[in-house]
Amino acid sequence: MFTLDSFRTARWLRTLNLLLQAVLFLTFFGGLNYLARNHPGRFDLTPQRRHSLSPETLSYLRNLSQPVRIVVTLTEDSDNPAIAQAYRDMHGLLREYAFATEGDSARKITVQYLDVYQRRRDADQLGIDQPDSIVLICGDRRRTVALGEIYRVVKGEKKAFQGEQAITAAILDVSSAEKKKIYFLTGHGELSPEDVDPVHGLSTLRDSLRQRNFDVEALNLGYLRKIPTDASLLIAVAPQGKFTPFEQELLRQYLSTAAGRLVLLLAPGQPHGLEDLLLDWGLIVDDDLICDTGAQNMTEEGDLLLRFLTPHPVTQTLIDYNLQPRIGPARSVRPDPGRSLGSSLTVTTLAATSTTAWGEVSYRLHTVPQRDPGVDIVPLPGMEPRDRLGVAVASERVSVRDNLPFSVRGGRLIVFGTGDLIANNRIADVANQNIFLSAVNWTVDRDAQFNIPARPIERFQLSLSAGELTKLRYSLLLALPGAAALLGLIVYWTRRR
Repeated sequence: MFTLDSFRTARWLRTLNLLLQAVLFLTFFGGLNYLARNHPGRFDLTPQRRHSLSPETLSYLRNLSQPVRIVVTLTEDSDNPAIAQAYRDMHGLLREYAFATEGDSARKITVQYLDVYQRRRDADQLGIDQPDSIVLICGDRRRTVALGEIYRVVKGEKKAFQGEQAITAAILDVSSAEKKKIYFLTGHGELSPEDVDPVHGLSTLRDSLRQRNFDVEALNLGYLRKIPTDASLLIAVAPQGKFTPFEQELLRQYLSTAAGRLVLLLAPGQPHGLEDLLLDWGLIVDDDLICDTGAQNMTEEGDLLLRFLTPHPVTQTLIDYNLQPRIGPARSVRPDPGRSLGSSLTVTTLAATSTTAWGEVSYRLHTVPQRDPGVDIVPLPGMEPRDRLGVAVASERVSVRDNLPFSVRGGRLIVFGTGDLIANNRIADVANQNIFLSAVNWTVDRDAQFNIPARPIERFQLSLSAGELTKLRYSLLLALPGAAALLGLIVYWTRRR
């Protein structure tokens, strides 16, 4: 018989109490895990909300119709400190993208980290062979985000992290049902995207465009006699013969009526037959060969370095990273000084030579180039950029409809005065690739900025003089160990007494 004051009763009560405490403890943590799994909540207390996606990005993610797979080939243990830092920055950001869609049944965003050297088979199956890249895949569409897109750099120093802008833009791009189609014009001896020749082929560029979710095809205007309605951009690379008047009119109608987009790479010494079209867009392409006597403006191989870049969506990354395109033989391209300045046309010289360059008119004589005042092409006084010859010029037509307080974007045209800028043997150059791909993005409106703020890069720097550094060194080596030893002696002496 148990009594309340017996030893056995007290022991059973104590045991029951412990069991109840254990059950309550397990139930409490089980409930917390249930709430955390099914009703998660997060609070970002950082000053710049570094661990939160913008409301615009979250809205896009909620409306995604197809899952997107993000494959990261950056590695944290890279020998390049810039790559290792990019990995850390992107790792935290991409975790937020995956978390934002974690509760969806389709898990719309998944992130995979892949070492292309250690997991060669997986990389081959995904069609990824480049390390240090971020590839977004949605069905058969893919887009590569370059490291230059995730940082804003000023004078060689990273000022802001804009990875969210780049990743959100890429997600919207690959999740779109339609690919933007780029047609390379043929029929005049142009360089071909199907040619793998190092000098005359564009196969490397073709692959780069397809990685960026573009569809690439060839187009012969003389044969088809019309421009397809799905053409997002037309590109003509180093035509060796003239466009016919009919073809020129097709291009003119495409640019003006259909708000089309055209990129021309016109090599020197080759007639192109597009003079009237270019004048309509405020451009003059001279029949000359750019020469430069400045040794610092030419490479050892004889390539011309473009020394001047105007701030523009096409050139901004090159300016930020202090990159200079290097090109082969080139002709000068400049805004038409006689164009109407009050029109809806905006003409911008994107890239230009140094101040010592001139356009040699008598280049066909194969004599030693010599600047002849009054004969050769020189910069016009008062024309921007001052004392320089343009090599790449962009023209854009923007019009206002019915006096409404907004403008309607029209056609866009970019002319490069060189034909081999993007050939297989030159496209590997970072500056060449960047200026051309940026030109493509600008012409097809991929340069649109989202309302997503860039995140500042915080730096903490301890500035010490040589004397202060010496004091700190001796403090770490002697003062701290000495203080510990003195404290030990005091404790020892106190215990002895």
